[in-house]
Amino acid sequence: MENYQDIREAVAKLCARFPGDYWRALDRDMGYPREFVGALTEAGWLSILIPEAYGGSGLPLSAAAAVLEEIQRAGCNGGACHAQMYTMGTLLRHGSEAQKQRYLPKIATGELRLQAFGVTEPTSGSDTGALKTTARLDGDHFVVKGQKIWTSRAEHSDLMLLLARTTPLKSGMKRTDGLSVLIVDMREAVGNGLTIRPIRTMMNHATTEVFFDDLRVPAENLIGEEGKGFRYILSGMNAERILIASECVGDAKWFIEKAGTYAKERHVFGRAIGQNQGVQFPIARAYANMRAAELMVREALSLYEAGKNPGAEANMAKMLAADASNEAANVCIQTHGGFGFAEEYDVERKFRETRLYQVAPISTNLILSFLSEHVLGLPRSY
Repeated sequence: MENYQDIREAVAKLCARFPGDYWRALDRDMGYPREFVGALTEAGWLSILIPEAYGGSGLPLSAAAAVLEEIQRAGCNGGACHAQMYTMGTLLRHGSEAQKQRYLPKIATGELRLQAFGVTEPTSGSDTGALKTTARLDGDHFVVKGQKIWTSRAEHSDLMLLLARTTPLKSGMKRTDGLSVLIVDMREAVGNGLTIRPIRTMMNHATTEVFFDDLRVPAENLIGEEGKGFRYILSGMNAERILIASECVGDAKWFIEKAGTYAKERHVFGRAIGQNQGVQFPIARAYANMRAAELMVREALSLYEAGKNPGAEANMAKMLAADASNEAANVCIQTHGGFGFAEEYDVERKFRETRLYQVAPISTNLILSFLSEHVLGLPRSY
């Protein structure tokens, strides 16, 4: 599989323009990295998966994975915009030609941001079939009522992909049937049935809760067929898992390099602390686990690009990479001692950011349940 060294070098060069003090200032104020997202957009990195016919680069998923890995490896935060890569896939795969012509070229240029994904709800969590947000057809509009939570970047996005129930759940009906995907134009919706409430979290992730109060969405904004939305969303989840895993690998590489450099430079009791096996062994183990996760990411990418279903591999890649980055983060803090908690070293910020991926976009426990049932043939646990 191609390594995309030229892409990696170009992304690293761009990221060098946004050093730690840039991210620390944003972190203090929970600010959105407009300049960073703008630079990525201008360079074409956020449209790397959009076909050339719609103004993008038309490169495979492995190229996008390389971009996101390098962003994280440079100490930056791709979480500000990574959803644009995989949410766009739902529109590309299942949208009408008119919808693709209307939105994709403007997404490619940055004129429109598609970074909000309305799926999770307060009462259903990962149980998507239990969502309660409804979209009722009224003439040539859907009327949307309900709420979503953990809708990241809603305040900074022009468009949202929304999953809502268009057919009431009835006895004998599969719970994931009757769900549909709508494109919501946030610019028109806010104040006209859509309310956004920011949620402060332990990391700067610009996440929100959104409320729909009889929001009217044009029927022409329905993606694909009514009632088949869950399948459309599901088809993009393997790409989502793989891209998030790539970010975690990048995080792990940043932590390992940071810990290794400090272990060589920090001298206590007359010698470098990295000379002590108690310091060097945890770093070495974190490196080995990072490499193992990296190989699983490559396996998942290979299957994905071959047109196969890498469900197990994508989930394992996400879990192993999130575990590797979390381990490397802990090792990095431990290596730095008290300085690991100091803002100026960026370790504590990155530690908080990478911790998210133990939980999102899918928790480790759900991945283990998936592997138990669908790979190992064990009884369904939920």
